[in-house]
Amino acid sequence: MQRETESELMQRVAAGDTRAYRTLSDHFLDKIVAHGARLLGDPAEAEEVAQETFLRLWQGAARWRPEARLSTWLFKVAQRLCIDRLRRRREVGPDAIDRQEAGDRPSALLMRKQLAERVSQALLALPERQRAAISLAHYEGMTNPEVAEVLEISVEAVESLLARARRSLRSSLSKYYSQE
Repeated sequence: MQRETESELMQRVAAGDTRAYRTLSDHFLDKIVAHGARLLGDPAEAEEVAQETFLRLWQGAARWRPEARLSTWLFKVAQRLCIDRLRRRREVGPDAIDRQEAGDRPSALLMRKQLAERVSQALLALPERQRAAISLAHYEGMTNPEVAEVLEISVEAVESLLARARRSLRSSLSKYYSQE
């Protein structure tokens, strides 16, 4: 975001400046989509969440307070939208995730793809709050206090969620990889 601060850009967005909006969306869009994809397991649905998140940015720019980091606010909005979608899924029933098995030819690329798929499946198997904590802390690089703010829980609760998530991931992935 070059020379302007988030606060200055948000003031311009609040005044209807589409260039400032584009600057902010260009900066944060990929991160929000990636976070949504990790939580939802569906890139198309993650893009819809991102679109709704940035619509709310546009509509709520005048209400944003500069005391809060914009990234934290955006992730909080995206987090809530993802949780809403996950709850709707449960009401309807489990979605079948169409996964294709990779071919039998061994190669480094195939092995990386299989590892990524296993990690993705293990993440999707975590309870939603653990999955969100892992995503925000490890993939988005947020600190525990920042994760706590996004999830609206205490730092101690974040630490507990992360510890349980790591144990679950270690356990579910250990059947594929021996720890030598």
